[in-house]
Amino acid sequence: MRIIGQIDHPTLKISVFKNENRTFLKIENGVSEMTWKLGDDDRFKTTEAVQKLIDPPFLQEVDRQFQQMHATRLAAMSRLFPVLSGSEFETII
Repeated sequence: MRIIGQIDHPTLKISVFKNENRTFLKIENGVSEMTWKLGDDDRFKTTEAVQKLIDPPFLQEVDRQFQQMHATRLAAMSRLFPVLSGSEFETII
């Protein structure tokens, strides 16, 4: 797989990859990432073509999904490492 381009965004890292004839779009926010397999669709052969897919409604949905992913991660961490009632620290005299 090789990177064919980056799409500028102020808070997200957006990369376009190629593997043989298939195109992939990856969006990262620093903690999580999402990847779309765009397949061997001729409409997505270039970074510029993929950039047209990333319109404001698409980015709003990506943001919503990142928020949901974050909430899911926090919930799983809370189940794995529950906060104990009482003090977490020893009493120092």
